[in-house]
Amino acid sequence: MVAVRVGPDAADKAASVVGAVVALAGLALSVWQLLRTPDSAGSRVRAKGAGSVAVRGDMIGNATGARSKATYRPPTTPSGPAPAGGTPAPNVGVEASEGGIAAGGNMHGNALGDDSEVL
Repeated sequence: MVAVRVGPDAADKAASVVGAVVALAGLALSVWQLLRTPDSAGSRVRAKGAGSVAVRGDMIGNATGARSKATYRPPTTPSGPAPAGGTPAPNVGVEASEGGIAAGGNMHGNALGDDSEVL
């Protein structure tokens, strides 16, 4: 429509300007997303030091430590009421220091420590 009213050259220039503005807006949005905190609610997950593990949600069926094994499989039929959800409350951080383990949700079926095993 613009090409008919103002000519092909003017329409080409207008399209170039609109494309450049849209590209700059996309670039600005990408940079903003990269620089913002992972969770706008203020919670964070941090593992500091050797051997530390921090998990924001549930930690199920993991093996941590030398020669540890976890062959845990969740039951196919629940034997009781379902556990509470693994999502931590807003503004609650999960942090583990050297050698520590922290989970913001449920923890089960994990082999934690050297030579530990869960079947």
